[in-house]
Parts: sequence; structure tokens; C-alpha cells
Amino acid sequence: PGAAMEYAISSAIKKLTVTNKPKVGLLQGHGETKLAAMQQAQKLLDVMYTVEEVNLTDTSGVPEDISTLMIVAPKDSLSQRDLNYLDEFVKRGGKILAAVNKVDGNFQTSQGSEIKSNIFDWLKKYGVTVENNFIVDAKCSSVMVRQQQGIFVMNTPVSFPYIPVISTFTKHPITEGLEAVMMPFVSPVKAEPKDTTIKVVRLAKTSDKAGVKPPPLYFDVMRQWRPSDFLNPSLTVAVALEGNLAGQNTRMVVFGDGDFATNGEGNQAQQLQADNVSLLVNAVDWLSDDTGLIALRTKGVSSRPLDVNLEDSTKALIKYVNFLLPILLIVIYGIIRFQTKRKIRKQIQSVSYV
Repeated sequence: PGAAMEYAISSAIKKLTVTNKPKVGLLQGHGETKLAAMQQAQKLLDVMYTVEEVNLTDTSGVPEDISTLMIVAPKDSLSQRDLNYLDEFVKRGGKILAAVNKVDGNFQTSQGSEIKSNIFDWLKKYGVTVENNFIVDAKCSSVMVRQQQGIFVMNTPVSFPYIPVISTFTKHPITEGLEAVMMPFVSPVKAEPKDTTIKVVRLAKTSDKAGVKPPPLYFDVMRQWRPSDFLNPSLTVAVALEGNLAGQNTRMVVFGDGDFATNGEGNQAQQLQADNVSLLVNAVDWLSDDTGLIALRTKGVSSRPLDVNLEDSTKALIKYVNFLLPILLIVIYGIIRFQTKRKIRKQIQSVSYV
């Protein structure tokens, strides 16, 4: 609570005192996520920046007053004109945040497929490769599955390795204070720029029990996962580059998942955990060279998951103990209190009054 209040006060002061906010753009026109689908991120970004959607046309590229451009989950290819505009933006020192989906998972059809967009070829020009694979990780989130229990139908949480929970972060302003970020259908990211003077930081990695599955594939929610499914430890899922990327000293951040900070729109909108949103906003702060609020934004405890290496039976025991022990203590306290009061009552009744 104290950290949240401190951040709220500091951000309110910043909002009031900053007169000329830097502009951050969100690229549109190629199936990208809309600003309206990123409500939590937009709320935090609005403290320090003016965020606006950017549509490229025959007569205009990325506006001159845009300092950082976000490219979030494009589904289609860009025209050569638009790719040239992006190159021009980088050449003038513009910063790029690319959160991209190389693969797509559809819960309705239980199918996983490749996303074909030339944005990945464009990223390769700068030495960044987003692999055409789904990451699976033993340290993962769960999905709810309807199961028959006698005459009852119950929703049961089932571990789903295609939604890794990332908790291994390199020390960096972007990852400061983060504990756990959920990344659905994320792909590995490699950064190997030709210019060896460019500084590369591998921001986030999977656990040491991870693997990859190439598309197309079918999601078997009830699959019994084995150690042989997790033979690719510590896969990188996010990178930061800084240096002479295109004849100009600039910065770039690439995530192998385009949906980790997206709420969705309308009835599909969902609340995200704070670290997911902070990761994206921290990246914009670092790209914009303004990291003043990062320490406060991520201050405090947000997640304490069970150790992924524990046996399922041990996890179940811990969960039941956490649930039942407080109830049992209350019942015991109630019994002791009842017995004590009963004893006192009997003592009072046994006293003879003349």
C-alpha cells in the first residue's frame, strides 16, 4: 500500500509538472493492437507521454515529433513504403519497441499456427531473430478445464506450458523490480547484430525447464508432460539493443510476444497482472531515456508462486494446508473459548450465596 501511494503521488506530481510531454507512437495499419486494447499500459504511459496511433501514408512517414514507436502484434506484412519509413525513423535516432507474435494460439480451435509477416525480416536487418517456435515451460500458468466429478461438472485449473511465467530477469532499468510476467505463446528471441559495438542485453529468460514446439500444432490441454519436453533451458524472450543501429546511435527493444501487455476490447477485455504492464511501460521509459518512475512503479511484492520443481502431490498438500489451516485454527480457538466460558459458568453456579 505504501509503495502504491508513493507511486500515485509521484506520478500525479509528474503529470502536473510536465508541460511538453514526449510523444510515443503506436503503429497501425497492419493488424497491430489498437491503443484502446491496452488500457492499463495507456494509463501508466499517459503520466509521462502523449501516446497516439500512427498510420503511415504515401505523403507522411513517422511524424517528426514521435521519439519512440511501438510496434505491437502486427498480423500482416508491411508495404515496402512502410518498411522504408521505419528505416528512416531509425536512421534519425528514433527508438523502436517491437512486441511481436511469430506464432499464434487459438483456444477456440486448439490450434497453433505461424504468423507470416515481413516485420520479422525487417528485424533481422538489425540483427534480431524471432524464432518460428512456441516456447513451452514447466513454470507456467494454468487454464480452466471443465471436468466431470461424479454428478458434478467442475472447472479445474490445469498447467498449460504454452503460457510461460517468466521470472528470470537480467539486471536492467527495464526489468527493475519485476518478479513474474506471463507471456502467452511466446517465441525465442536471438540478437546477433553484425556491428559488435552494439550493446545487447538479454532482458528475460525462461526457466531451466523449457522447450520449443514448431507450428502447426494441436493443443492437448490434458497432455502428460515429460522431462523430454523441456530440453532447451533459459531461452531468451526479450532483448534490448543500444548503439549504432543504422548510422545513428539509438535503442531498440524486442519481445517475442505481442500480447503480454494487451487487455483486449469490449467483453474480451481482461485485467493484467501489474508486472506485465510494467515491463512494457519500463521499456518505453528506457527507450525515451526517462527512468525516473520505474523504481516506484515496480516496488513491492506482487507474486510468490510455488517452486516449479515441487512434486504435484507436494503442491497440492501446501495448497490444502494454506486453505484448511486457518479454518482449523479458528475452530480450535472457538472450542477452547467455549470450554473456558463453560468452566467459568460452572464455577459461578457452584458458589453458594447466603
